Amino acid sequence: MKFSPFLKSLCVGLLAVSSMAIAEESPVKKADPARGEAIYSSGDAARNITACVACHGAAGNSTITQNPKLASQHEAYLAKQLHDFKGPQRNNPVMTTIAKALNDDDIRNISAYLSQQAQKPGAAKNKDTVELGKKIYRGGIAEKNVPACAGCHSPTGAGIPAQFARLAGQHQDYTAAQLTSFRTGARNNSAQMSTIAKRLSDQEIQAVADYVAGLK
Repeated sequence: MKFSPFLKSLCVGLLAVSSMAIAEESPVKKADPARGEAIYSSGDAARNITACVACHGAAGNSTITQNPKLASQHEAYLAKQLHDFKGPQRNNPVMTTIAKALNDDDIRNISAYLSQQAQKPGAAKNKDTVELGKKIYRGGIAEKNVPACAGCHSPTGAGIPAQFARLAGQHQDYTAAQLTSFRTGARNNSAQMSTIAKRLSDQEIQAVADYVAGLK
């Protein structure tokens, strides 16, 4: 099949434009964990960025049970949460203020740094509810249409990068608070978790939170 000189010229032109567009696309920036550590540990006074270490502990291992451990959390998941704090999905007086001071590079770098840190293990504390927590986490609650947490967060609590958080070893107080926030709508950046949390009682939330604290 033969093409007219005009069509040939048009095709060549379109290919040239397409090639230029591809060449001009910005390459994906690599994260700089060292820069992330610097901001995490010391902040950036010039840009009014507070050091994360004050609340989340050395290397992301918070010793304050209301503040999450961030060490070993998935890089993409951490980045999403920081971006969500900038918007209406997650509203926290402290974190929203800090997140808004961070640019995309800061978020990328801090998330990369924290994902590389080793998490200090936690432990279940309530022997009276650990079996209930285990049952819900592994098998769900059929009569309430609550799926097994392990289906998304894995049997070991390792989670799935970008989609589902690592839960293993997390503070009981923090996990329980987040499930409660999903239930009330105070946190609304996961329709799936909001639906599930609304079906859980206070006792069930506490039991699951305590169980996952002991996962490794």
